[in-house]
Amino acid sequence: MRGKAPTLFYLLLLVSSLIPPHIEAETNGRYAAIFNFGDSLVDAGNLIVNGTPDYLATARYPYGMTYFGKPTGRCSDGRLVVDFICQEFGIPLLPPSKAHNANFKQGANFAITGATALETEFFEKLGLGQVVWNSGALHTQIKWFQDLKPQICGTPEACKEFFSRSLFILGEFGGNDYNAPLFARRKFKEVYAMMPHVMKSISDGVEKLIAEGAVDIVVPGVLPVGCFPVYLSLSVNMFKIKKEGFGSRSGCMKKFNTLAWVHNSLLRQTIAELRVKYPQARIIYADYYSAAIQFILHPEKYGFAKQIPRACCGAPGEGVYNFNMTAKCGEPGATACPDPSTHWSWDGIHLTEAAYGHIARGWLNGSFADPPIIPTESSSR
Repeated sequence: MRGKAPTLFYLLLLVSSLIPPHIEAETNGRYAAIFNFGDSLVDAGNLIVNGTPDYLATARYPYGMTYFGKPTGRCSDGRLVVDFICQEFGIPLLPPSKAHNANFKQGANFAITGATALETEFFEKLGLGQVVWNSGALHTQIKWFQDLKPQICGTPEACKEFFSRSLFILGEFGGNDYNAPLFARRKFKEVYAMMPHVMKSISDGVEKLIAEGAVDIVVPGVLPVGCFPVYLSLSVNMFKIKKEGFGSRSGCMKKFNTLAWVHNSLLRQTIAELRVKYPQARIIYADYYSAAIQFILHPEKYGFAKQIPRACCGAPGEGVYNFNMTAKCGEPGATACPDPSTHWSWDGIHLTEAAYGHIARGWLNGSFADPPIIPTESSSR
């Protein structure tokens, strides 16, 4: 593990035998296992399995306070979307894929904080190598998955059959890719120029999983980053956003949310093309964006306090967002709000357990997914 994180790391944060027959009954008869890939939104501890660096605030209390009672490597006060999905299907919370002596017979979590869709070399060619904390990009994680297969299912034939009865969640990917040029103060046209490369990487990742036998694959979009305290706290001094650049109802930065919206639109188009190419697969678009916007515009519907976008865990900084780069959540000077369930933003970068729970239910039943993970008669393919 590296001894010292890059200066901008916290901005990027701020990732052998067949399953016994009885397991299907224990998982509500739908999935034999769940395999998850992604970044800090769904990292369940891969970044800290070999020890916790002193600088890593996300591995300190109050992270984990709500559900686990201690830090677990999850960048939240409790469970993540993938945790709620596992519990819905009666599958134990997925062990980090790098965990030692873990049982991966019902799935694994390959996500790791800082992950990107694109490999580090791509950023190095753009002169952005120093602002990317890439502990395991998308295709690196898929390679980890392939390397783990002997511990999961044995022979290639057995693996294909087993994976056809499993759920795969690929992402989100793209957020950290765009963070790199944005926090390096590059022009927006440079960020948009990355999108075709990000789409191809995600598409190639889906195809690799289908080749392994995957049938049900969830592909999430990105969040409306213009609503997040980490960006909002830098809106004036770093990003030079003027008053007219903020949404009148949401208080979010419009040009940043447009960037996320375009990514998601392109991703839905990419998924539509993959569905035509692989009609035997069920490829689901999962929506983080609409959920977060709903949390801001209609907070009372979800039990959140009506307020400007504000971190539950943090410290006063620039503006009114409770985010301070010198006193981030988990560091001296930062405190957590008494009841995280009244907030959607946990640390200014990631979401609270309450927010993730609402998103997970929306992915499962279809209010934030197309089609829903749990098929209805009208959504069955």
